[in-house]
Parts: sequence; structure tokens; C-alpha cells
Amino acid sequence: MTQELITLSPIDGSVAVRRRYATSADIASALKRAKQAQTVWQNTPLATRSALISRAVEALVKNKDAIAEELTRQMGRPIRHTPGEIDGFELRARYMISIAETSLADVIPPPIDGYTRFIKRSPLGLVLIIAPWNYPLLTAVNALVPALLAGNTVLLKHSAQTPLVAERLDQAFRSAGLPVGVFQFLHIGHEDIRRLVQSPEINFVCFTGSVAGGAAVEQAAAGRFIGAGLELGGNDPAYVRPDANLTHAVETLVDGAFFNSGQSCCGIQRIYVHQSLFQEFIERAAALTQQYVLGNPLDPQTTLGPVVRNAAAAEIRATVDKAISQGARGLIDARTFSLDKAGTPYIAPQILVNVNHSMKIMTEECFGPVCSVMPVRDDEEAIRLMNDSHYGLTASVFTQDVDAALRIGDRIETGTWFMNRCDYLDPALAWTGIKNSGRGVTLSSMGFEHLTRAKSLHLKTTL
Repeated sequence: MTQELITLSPIDGSVAVRRRYATSADIASALKRAKQAQTVWQNTPLATRSALISRAVEALVKNKDAIAEELTRQMGRPIRHTPGEIDGFELRARYMISIAETSLADVIPPPIDGYTRFIKRSPLGLVLIIAPWNYPLLTAVNALVPALLAGNTVLLKHSAQTPLVAERLDQAFRSAGLPVGVFQFLHIGHEDIRRLVQSPEINFVCFTGSVAGGAAVEQAAAGRFIGAGLELGGNDPAYVRPDANLTHAVETLVDGAFFNSGQSCCGIQRIYVHQSLFQEFIERAAALTQQYVLGNPLDPQTTLGPVVRNAAAAEIRATVDKAISQGARGLIDARTFSLDKAGTPYIAPQILVNVNHSMKIMTEECFGPVCSVMPVRDDEEAIRLMNDSHYGLTASVFTQDVDAALRIGDRIETGTWFMNRCDYLDPALAWTGIKNSGRGVTLSSMGFEHLTRAKSLHLKTTL
């Protein structure tokens, strides 16, 4: 394996970051420091842990502009949008801090004379977080802050596409005065990740990424009897009912499909529109999509940047071409986006119609600026098609009937159900998925449950 991590910017293929990979000795030292620090950290009062983490959040946010530009250079999101990721990081971190005391409190059952009984939420120990590049701060924070609040130490392995995020987090925690060894990061490759997961010092793994990556984590952890939180992406659907506010539905779903160049695990890929609205929906959606500006993401006028790398763009193009060869029709003429060229990561947004579930575009995750639209007769057909997927991360309905939204939502196989919204994560709600979207929970009070273990105390106080 190469001894050097090299990050190429999707903007122009230039080297954005160059770092030495951690050696076996570096990894061993990090594990030792984390285990030594963990006992002291879990015995540090929660109020102190919360204050230190709050200071780290403040330190990171102070560098918002610089971090936003680094994100753009590393993964290609338009500079007009990347500052929002730092805002989202702060929002999620501060919410988890605000609920930590209640969420980590002892569970006390009804009293019995002569006995004291309660359940403690004890930290697991050392948590390994493996984070992706597409939302590098937002995916990391989901487990990072609650893991530290719960008294765990953390090792972060961030994507080789966004290594500076790990370094920025480390700087923030150091400036806040976090004890040595409580938070660390490692720049390592796949084989070292596998060995790390197998290390006896690791007590839990939080992974966000592909289904294949999640399977690799499970295989590496097999026989160790440790937990793993796996968030593995989606093929998320939306249903536009006949009573929907069409203007709102079009604007929300087009943004949900194309924000971040469609590189979102909960981005919209499949849209089912009641046949009475179908023609007007696709006309409006195509017109709005034509207004996107595909360009250099460092230009404030750009609204659609490149995808992460040439190979990703080639795969997206191949998936679209395959669908078209099977009878799908593209509503967007890619030639109107001058930067769209084969062999580059710059790819025009596309809306496909005349699609069906025999096509890969409707059944598998396509991590790019592509969505497909089908007409449906009624709620029953929409429910059947929405559930016809290997994934189950989020799903949406656009309607003005709350009762209908709740009724349909009860039948949809998904982790999060939206009404008149999509492609969003509320830190007060459990972030979870089913089927190939993974397992486990981050954020909300439930997120703490996966980063702690129950310890029952049963004291006979009267003899």
C-alpha cells in the first residue's frame, strides 16, 4: 500500500491534500492513549464533558469560512452551500449537548421497600467512527458528540477525500482543552481499518458509507460481539398526491434531488406523482432544473458543482444511458450545460420519465444529480412502488391531508417519514434506516442508547 494519502480536488484534478498514512506504531499508540484516557474521561462529570465539547464546537465554528472553502476544494460542493454544513454541525452538536443530562440519566423502576434498583447508562469504551466525504462534518457529528458526552473516547477515520475535516476537529478539541487521548484521528487505508475493527481495544464501530463497506465492517467485527451502527445510503422515494401544493412540491423535490450534486444518502431519487398532476409536475421540474448553474464550485454563482471524481461521474452516466436504452426519456438536454463532458466529474442534472422498476435507476442507489418520475393511479400504487426497494432510509409524501400522510406513512418501510419535506435530518428525531440502509440509531435521545450499555444495580438495603 502507498505510504501517502493524496486527495485530488474534483474542481480541477489538482492535489488538494497530501498526508502521510499512519504506521502500525502510530495506530498502536493511538489505541493505547484512547484506552488510558477513557477511564478518566468517563469519571469526569457530565457537566465538565459538556462544557469542553461546547468550547470545541465554538472553536470550530470560528473557522467557518476557512473550513467551508476547504470542504469545497476537497469534495466539490458549491461555496455558496458549504457554510451551511458548519451551521448544521453546530445545530446538531448543541442539541445533543442540551439533552445529554436527561438522556444519560439513570433509569429508575417503581420502588420496592428495602431495595434500591436502577439502571446506569455506562460508556462502551472506545468508539471507532468511520465517516464519508459527502457530508463530512454532518455525518461525523451524529456519533462523535454523543459518544464523547456519554463518556467514550473516540477514534475518527475520515474519508481520504476529506481528511482535513478530521484535522479541523482535532484542532477544535485541542483548543478546547479536551484531555489527551479522548479524541484522536487516523489517516489509514482499508486494510488498516479492517485490522482496527478487529482490535480488542475497539468497543463499537459507527460507519457511514456504502452497503459493501458496511458488510466489510460486519465481517471484520465477526466474533468480537461488539456493536456496529451502519448507515448505508438509500434510494429514497417521494409521492405527490393529487391535493399537493404543486409549487412547493416541485421546488422541494428538485432541491432534494440535486443539492450537493445528488450526493446525499437521503436525497430524492424516485418521485411518484398522481397521474392528474404528472404532466404539469414534470414540466415545472424540468424548467426549474434548467436554471441550475453547473460550474466551478468556488464561484458564488455556481449552484451545481462536480461530483466527487471522474469514476463516479462515469458510473452515473452509464446508469442513465442504460435506462435510456431501456426506454427511459431524459427531460434535460445536457448540451445546455457547457461543462458537462465525458471524462470529467462535471455532469448535468437529469430527470428521467418513462421509467419502471425493471431499470437499475429505480432500484439501486445512483449517487448523482439524477431523479426519475413515474405517474401513479392512487395511494395504493404509490405505497407499493415506494416499498419496492432494497433500501429504507427516508421517504416523503406531499399532501395537504395530515391524516392521509400518517395513514400512508404507517405502511411505508422507512426510517424517517416526511410530509411536505425531504432530504433533511432533525437532530431531535432518531436517524435510522431499515433493509440495506443499515441498522442502529444516531441522534435524538435514542442515539445515546447505542453508545452506552445498560448496567443494572440491585441493592438490598434492609436486612
